[in-house]
Amino acid sequence: MQDLIRNLPAVIYEYAVYPDGISRFTFMSESAEPILGVSPKKVMEDASVLEAIIHEDDRPGLTASVEQSLQEGRDWHWEGRVHVRGDVLWIEARANHAIEPDGTIIRRGVIQDITERKASARETELRYLNLVERLPIGVVIHKQGKLIFANVQAHQILGAKKSQGLLGTDVLNFVHPEYHPRIMRRMREVAEGMPSPMVEQQYVRMDGRVIDVETMASPFTFQGEPCVQVIFRDITERKQTEERIKKNETLLAQLFQNVPMAVVLLTETGKVEQVNKGFEEMFGFTLDELKGKSINDFIVPEELVHEGVDLNNLITSSRIVSIETIRKHRSGKLVNVILYGMPVMMENQTIGIYGVYVDFTDRKKVEEELKIRNTELDNFVYKVSHDLRAPLSSILGLVNLARLPGNTDNPMDYIDIIGEKVEHLDHFIGDVLSHSKNLKMDVTTSQVDFEQIIERTFKDLNYLQGAKDMERSVKISGIAFYSDPWRISEIFRNLISNAIKYRQLNIERPEIRIKILIDQRRAEINFSDNGIGIDDVSLAKIFEMFYRATEQSDGSGIGLYIVKNAVDKLGGQITVSSQVNQGTRFSIILPNRISNIVLVNTPQAVDEQS
Repeated sequence: MQDLIRNLPAVIYEYAVYPDGISRFTFMSESAEPILGVSPKKVMEDASVLEAIIHEDDRPGLTASVEQSLQEGRDWHWEGRVHVRGDVLWIEARANHAIEPDGTIIRRGVIQDITERKASARETELRYLNLVERLPIGVVIHKQGKLIFANVQAHQILGAKKSQGLLGTDVLNFVHPEYHPRIMRRMREVAEGMPSPMVEQQYVRMDGRVIDVETMASPFTFQGEPCVQVIFRDITERKQTEERIKKNETLLAQLFQNVPMAVVLLTETGKVEQVNKGFEEMFGFTLDELKGKSINDFIVPEELVHEGVDLNNLITSSRIVSIETIRKHRSGKLVNVILYGMPVMMENQTIGIYGVYVDFTDRKKVEEELKIRNTELDNFVYKVSHDLRAPLSSILGLVNLARLPGNTDNPMDYIDIIGEKVEHLDHFIGDVLSHSKNLKMDVTTSQVDFEQIIERTFKDLNYLQGAKDMERSVKISGIAFYSDPWRISEIFRNLISNAIKYRQLNIERPEIRIKILIDQRRAEINFSDNGIGIDDVSLAKIFEMFYRATEQSDGSGIGLYIVKNAVDKLGGQITVSSQVNQGTRFSIILPNRISNIVLVNTPQAVDEQS
């Protein structure tokens, strides 16, 4: 055993602290001479011999660690420098802690020369420092919160002008106050040996500017002391870029979803990637139904399938297209659209396709309506000029006739004829004005008194030839009715006027029958007469402007045209049936705007048998 102890590359010792306060080495192996340069015998006689070789800078630390170990009653460990034969060596001393029955503290331990290990560690540390100085990230080391190392990049990130400007600074000085609690918690965890994962937080530079950083911390031994290493990098620009990208994505997403047009985003192979709300509303298909599928299979009519394929090919070849075409709603209804197709390019490669659909169905309807109105206008101008000039020409002819020398005709006869022509002209102008007013005037809603309107109309038309001979039957039943009183008055004025004008002259009892049934939804108006009737050929044309089905009346020819337009303006329907020499029947359905809502449903009013 003695030989084993003698040849160990370490000093074995025993140290006793007696209850009376006296302490001494009770044993020290012979290796103390070659390792520490002191005689074991002299050390056991006087412990100060060993204390004398301790490096003066390390003596306070040695004393403090010994006292703390004794007070806490735990094992002892210390590293420090010693002077041995003119050299400075590093040693490591360890001892256990035991108490004898009489209260004596016995410490048995070992002292080792760790100079080579320390040199190797120093060399490794220098290589480490040399490496981190060149890293493009910030690296700092702090001990108990004080910076003891910072590389060049750390100085640049934190805005320190001097290369050593950060050393000795409290690490919390560079942490944004909002993050202080969590950073202090992380420092405690790391000090206990728990590495901290990479997190994002904010630092405050020395110039006061707040920056975003990505940082991680881990336990680290530096210069033989337990420390904390912090690695960080400035991600302010990246965060700002991400924020701009996020903002742009939000703006683009909101624009995509809220633009008042149908928009679809396709992949480069023509499969649906995204559709907006406008698309769902225009065509009735949701993204869940379309995603990953070909748009042509859903909204392109069969007769235009080749057109849809050709468009995709044009767009994927980096061409922008704009055409007027037709697409199909899921219900089968056709939609007139202007289609704009645009490739999405990246590095000269098509990565997607935008399709924008603008519904111009209403515009087409307006164009068709405009064509009809232009045709009507041409006819209107021609007829008006003709019907205005004809009575004026007749009047002028009578005036010239009256002025002929030797004319012995009674002037009053001429005046009576002129009066009739002026009266016809006045009626014609009245019809024209009524037509213009019906086209331009907004629909108003108020309670309609059918009985009063019909009574007043008969009274106003009493001047017409044969009006006094007409018999009438008026039946009105149901609830209150709300609509446009003026337009309803125009409907009855023209229907009653026509019934009087086109009465049969050879019967004793020409008559007009009016039956009105009103419910919550609508009014059903049945208007019939026993007049001359209308043949089948003319029946299909009676609602056309200036059409006259008979020569019996010299009216304006726009009365029934006004009736049809007024019914349309009120959101109603009108049908007609007639037999020659038997009479004519008009059936009119008008919505009851009692709640100011137009509801067009299956008729609920039941016509009573005449």
